Amino acid sequence: MAEGEVPEPDQSQYSPPSALPPLETSDGPKSPKHQIMHRPGFGSIGRGVSLLVNHSKVSIRNTDEAFYQYAVKIMSKDDALIDRKSVSVKIIDRLFKIYSSELEGKFYVFDGKENLYTFGPLSQERFEFTVTHEEPFARRVGNHDESTKKSKHSTTPKLFKVELNFCLKIPLESVIPTIEGHEAYETQNALRVLNTILRQLAFKKGCLLVRQSYFKDDSSNIFEIGEGVLDVAITLTLTPVPVLEFLMSNQNVKEARYIDWEKAKRMLTDLKIKTSHTNKVYKITGLTERPCHQLRIREENDSSEDLLVETTIIDYFVKQYGIALTYSKYMPCIDVGSPSKPIYLPLELCLMVSLQRYTKSLSPAQQVALVEKTKQKPPERMKALMDAMENSDYENDPLLATCGVSIDKKFMHISGRVLEAPKLKVGKGEDCFPCDGRWSFKNKQFLEPVKINCWAIVNFSSRCDTSYLSRELISCGMRKGMDIERPYALIEENQQMRKATPLARVDAMFEKLQDKLPDKPEFILCVLPERKICDLYGPWKMRSLCDFGLLTQCVSPVKITERYLTNVLLKINTKLGGINSLLTTEKPSCLPHVTDFPTMIVGMDVSHGPPGLVNRPSIAAVVGSLSWPLISRYRVSLRTQSPRTEIIDSLFKPLDNGKDAGSMRDGVSESQFSQVLNIELEQIKQAYLSFGEAEVPKFTVIVAQKRHHTRFFPLGATGNVLPGTVVDTEVVHPSNYDFYMCAHGGMIGTLRPVHYHVLLDEIGFSPNELQNFIHSLCYTYQRSSHATSIVAPIAYAHHAALQAGHFMKSELYNGTSDPNNVISPGSMSIPELHDNIKGSMFFC
Repeated sequence: MAEGEVPEPDQSQYSPPSALPPLETSDGPKSPKHQIMHRPGFGSIGRGVSLLVNHSKVSIRNTDEAFYQYAVKIMSKDDALIDRKSVSVKIIDRLFKIYSSELEGKFYVFDGKENLYTFGPLSQERFEFTVTHEEPFARRVGNHDESTKKSKHSTTPKLFKVELNFCLKIPLESVIPTIEGHEAYETQNALRVLNTILRQLAFKKGCLLVRQSYFKDDSSNIFEIGEGVLDVAITLTLTPVPVLEFLMSNQNVKEARYIDWEKAKRMLTDLKIKTSHTNKVYKITGLTERPCHQLRIREENDSSEDLLVETTIIDYFVKQYGIALTYSKYMPCIDVGSPSKPIYLPLELCLMVSLQRYTKSLSPAQQVALVEKTKQKPPERMKALMDAMENSDYENDPLLATCGVSIDKKFMHISGRVLEAPKLKVGKGEDCFPCDGRWSFKNKQFLEPVKINCWAIVNFSSRCDTSYLSRELISCGMRKGMDIERPYALIEENQQMRKATPLARVDAMFEKLQDKLPDKPEFILCVLPERKICDLYGPWKMRSLCDFGLLTQCVSPVKITERYLTNVLLKINTKLGGINSLLTTEKPSCLPHVTDFPTMIVGMDVSHGPPGLVNRPSIAAVVGSLSWPLISRYRVSLRTQSPRTEIIDSLFKPLDNGKDAGSMRDGVSESQFSQVLNIELEQIKQAYLSFGEAEVPKFTVIVAQKRHHTRFFPLGATGNVLPGTVVDTEVVHPSNYDFYMCAHGGMIGTLRPVHYHVLLDEIGFSPNELQNFIHSLCYTYQRSSHATSIVAPIAYAHHAALQAGHFMKSELYNGTSDPNNVISPGSMSIPELHDNIKGSMFFC
């Protein structure tokens, strides 16, 4: 169990009551064709190792007791349903205080929506209560035309009706099948209750709740990433500082007079602030058009009960609170009211609320800072996790104690295995033996190096010596077996273009390129001004790959070394059709099952728009292996689909005369496993049959997950676990076929294992064969000389989808300045790749 969690109920086979019903057909409900397979056994090969894992043992003493679930319905006195979680929680808490005797003082937990659980039954199955809840409100400082007199009280009592209806008895003993390695629907209900208990405990301690994670306001675990945004290891929150300070940081200005107030309004709307004079929290609805000193309001006249007098905001705060406004007099006020009843608050009295989640897009600088500052070394991460468990205070929760649930604060000791790294074949028939997940091409050549006759360098960077870069690249290429001629042209960007838009700069560069080159080059080396993230990257890739049909490699060298140039050449050689290395089991082919019949390895991934751009279409990428029995070359297909949709909804590409297919899927949650089998897989089979094939190939379907919190630590050591570490016992699913694998090594940060779920295996791999095969696929990634964390087909699909996302971003900003425009998949598709590019590994 990860820190602060009960394992999330598995919904791959058993759906909660709120799940969608089965598909309907004319003959009635349609049952799923495929069921998720059960574990056929465990792996045994590899060297045994002892590990620590950030899961904790949970023990239950009172297994003969039960939880009782009640449906909750909260209504106002005019029968309007109350659906605000914060209000509902307060009403239920007050109900159990007022009616403690009727409810027999039962311990309870409420999910804030419609489910309440008690330990033991209530005295009757149905209750109706009335609860008076005093809801705070602010004096409405603002509405100039408001003629209604305002109450001077700080709270307004309101009457609510609450209904409780018995739904279900959930025995604690239902958890026992899970402990014994079985699965049952009742188990999911019990786990859901325990998870709700832990969430309520975290909520009461002031934690930020994000799905199954809890984040504390702990300064030792918070990192500044710029522009007023913090990383709370790891979710993004806003810096809890005065609003003006936050805006200056967010817009990167040193003085308030440079603040763009329209941009500030977009940033602040829907965020929460706390006032320094009343210590109350409000949600921002906007900013005033006029500055504070020009705003006038009407307030109650102390000398007359029936009159409202007009006053300024400045005078109001002096009279009411004794506060003389200073710098904010000439700035807009924050509005926390509604259009008909505005509530104005001066900027200098407002602070950003702590642990306020940031969901908008990160700037390039923030993205780089986030990556750099979240690389905790294993001892540091282990200490942070252990400290969190020590401070969890689970043992003092009365509901957990009453039901006999105890959570161990120590990490679990488990057993793992380290698989042997596969051997590789490089140039001149040499074998290469990876060490710690890495290998080197020093004094070695690529297996199949290409010859480059015509190429050019374009330079958008003023600090790069392209002449020196070309000489060193040619020299390094010779040592790797590549015959590279001198570049036909070295093209520098005109200085006057550097202030133009990214797309204009790219178009101007292509005009110069066409003037300088008589023939079409085989590839272009593009030198960008910024490392990591550059706004020229998307337009350059779109123009070169879609419009001109040119393969390109982008670089931004800080220091030109042999290692750097080798990494660049690995990508260039692969894009142009070469092969850098192969598994020795590929040539000659002796991969289990893969060599017996023509086999295609398929990798799929879906890339979504950045946070905050919820309407941008998602991009689905599917790569398939070519040149069977080799498994190191791939081709990709790309398309858009509905925003934030993970299941690929238009898989109509048949396999090329294959007999078996191994499908690797990324980014899917447990609740979507059935859809992968019964929607995605069925579409592939239907497409195959539509081409007149009589026999459908066998499929092995595997989902790879990286978005989880499980971490492994070597027992008695301070570094990361060894590359090739695999765990398929103790912390895996009790019956489904899954395992964790750390195929890669890591010198910086703590390794995150990949969680593989085998949904279907018609091909018939044994556990040892499948784990070895997946481990080997992590060594076939042609872009680098180290094992990847996730299998190469998925890594390629992920990279291709990201590149396509840059294409769309280029189009999006072409002619519009608003990146948040609502765009549908039908109105915006991926620019079509040029015919010269479609068969290449341009995404490498």
